[in-house]
Amino acid sequence: MLDEDISPPPERIHPALWRASQLSCAPGCYADTGFAAVSAELPGGGWPLGNLIDILVRQPGVGELQLLRPALLRLGRRPIMLVQPPHLPQTAAWASWGGPPSCLLWARPQRPADALWTAEQVLRSSAFGALLLWQDAVRSPTLRRLQLAAQESDTLFVLVRPQTAASQASPAPLRLLLQPARPGLNVSILKRRGGTHEGPIELRLYPDTRFPEFEHAIMDRRASVAREPGHAVPELAH
Repeated sequence: MLDEDISPPPERIHPALWRASQLSCAPGCYADTGFAAVSAELPGGGWPLGNLIDILVRQPGVGELQLLRPALLRLGRRPIMLVQPPHLPQTAAWASWGGPPSCLLWARPQRPADALWTAEQVLRSSAFGALLLWQDAVRSPTLRRLQLAAQESDTLFVLVRPQTAASQASPAPLRLLLQPARPGLNVSILKRRGGTHEGPIELRLYPDTRFPEFEHAIMDRRASVAREPGHAVPELAH
């Protein structure tokens, strides 16, 4: 009887195998998320390229673009396609991030079926660095078709859907739930190639902004109020 387990590690048997307690070591292309806390919890240490990434939100605009911003900016001059974005993209804002305005493209078809067809053609073209698709409802067969199309490319493909879709099965190897929080965003990993994750991950997306002149004006005003009879100095909020 052996005193210890001498079986080889699963990745030596096949690169697509991993233990339930560890992250997948399957080969593939990955893009750094730009957030160390998120990358540390993802197989490959980043966004899996050539795969469907399912991002679920309570409502569009909670911070999904801020979360993807570092990876998108690392694409260089490869075009980025936005399909059915909830708001008209602002190229000036994109340029202020450091992104080339000429690389930002978008399509807003009137019918969901046309938006899904557009997304599939973008993936099969293999010409785009990233595809972001916003949809309220997508059937399971369509999700599988999009995943197969994504696997033919090295595109960063993100599908943004309502958080109610969390109960729907998805072929996406990575599923995230985004919730707004005071420092920026809470990221919960609903599905990944590896063990379950206890979250959420708190991200500070927006740096603290202070206005010294404004704070000095408040302090001067409170000092003058304190000199008046019967008034106390209120505590300065930080």
